[in-house]
Amino acid sequence: MHTKFHTVISTAFLLGCIFSAAGQTSRKTTREEYIAKYTALCIRQMKMSGIPASIIMAQACLESDNGNSMLAVKANNHFGIKCHTTWDGDVIYHDDDKANECFRKYDTPDGSFFDHSDFLRYRDRYASLFGLSTTDYKGWAHGLKKAGYATNPVYAELLIKIIEDNKLYELDIAPVDVPTPAQIEQAQNTIEVDTYIFEVQRKQLRRNKVKYVLARENETYKDIAMELGMKPKKLEQYNDTKDHLLEYGEIVYIGKKKRSTVKKLPVHIAESNETMHSISQRYAVRLDKLYEYNGMKKGQEPKAGDEIFLRKNKRRQ
Repeated sequence: MHTKFHTVISTAFLLGCIFSAAGQTSRKTTREEYIAKYTALCIRQMKMSGIPASIIMAQACLESDNGNSMLAVKANNHFGIKCHTTWDGDVIYHDDDKANECFRKYDTPDGSFFDHSDFLRYRDRYASLFGLSTTDYKGWAHGLKKAGYATNPVYAELLIKIIEDNKLYELDIAPVDVPTPAQIEQAQNTIEVDTYIFEVQRKQLRRNKVKYVLARENETYKDIAMELGMKPKKLEQYNDTKDHLLEYGEIVYIGKKKRSTVKKLPVHIAESNETMHSISQRYAVRLDKLYEYNGMKKGQEPKAGDEIFLRKNKRRQ
């Protein structure tokens, strides 16, 4: 929600002379308003990442002071995520545990929510949390504190209180129709002026440390390769497929996928209608390696509920 500014103008001319400018006050976003604004996004992130929507929302409320913190207002950073060594985007400096610490800066709040999910999903110390149910918000809250997400000794209790006071646990089971990644990407990268719509530069994202972009409507690998100054054959190799008409929002890797995922993210449970290729694209792991790790032949597909190993499987040795 955009913060509203109310200009306070004194009726006394003398006071107007004393002060150099009229005072301005801003109304803070309430917790209820913040929750209403980001509910759909939190549920979408849960469906994409396996992190409870209640946890995502509670962390965002707490870390961003309901969107009113300096980091949220000036850097769209709603989770207090610091730069760390892997961040190559924009930054902002702010006093935290130490003076003048480096924090990540995002173009939009949505980018912060996306990055938060990847931040937890692809780091070893949080991997054990993904064995918990998305309805086990208490387990997640205590797990985040134990893994060192925050230094506050009562961090877990604070999250649980926010969840229970606002009934956020209902988000974890709510059948809400949320926007797809493609719809959100389109909203972020589209500018509308009168009746003319045009897209700004395509955003490059990263998964498993591999760069990718999202396909636009009626694009092929050749189209994207021409735009980025790459060879179409390279994109085909990076994405383990032939040139074809891409679906809107489809992931297109512009670098070579990894041989495996991080150590503590070794297994994916196949969902209905998933293919080995779609799993390969989801985790940025080479398709031939997935077949190798799972003792499967090229073209063989998983069934719903199958364990698909994303790293070398010692049990098969």
